[in-house]
Amino acid sequence: MSGGRSRDLGLRNIGPKSSAWLRQVGLHTREDLAAAGPVDAYMRVRRAGFRPSMNLLYALEGALLDCHWQEVPEQRRQQLVAEAQAAIAELPDPRRPAAGPVTTTLSDRDDDADDAASGPDDDGRD
Repeated sequence: MSGGRSRDLGLRNIGPKSSAWLRQVGLHTREDLAAAGPVDAYMRVRRAGFRPSMNLLYALEGALLDCHWQEVPEQRRQQLVAEAQAAIAELPDPRRPAAGPVTTTLSDRDDDADDAASGPDDDGRD
């Protein structure tokens, strides 16, 4: 890859992992990305179960502007983050609730077996 461009998508800032994520969510070309926009593309990746950082969001914007992701103006970055956070807040709760605390339950099976062997009325006294 020369010039920091992805061979798959031909986009600046988009490495092989990000490119694979984008392909898996149906974004195969620059035109696909432009039609979706950086926030929607980022959200598609998240909803697909991947765990992108906000750097992907900046990289997507930089790819559309044809600039390095660190050159995206701070004000625009803040706007992108605010839009992404609003979209994340709209996502449904995870399917699996968080695991509760682990507890240990001890069984008195050995004691119960001894009691059953001695009989119901036998308290062990003669």
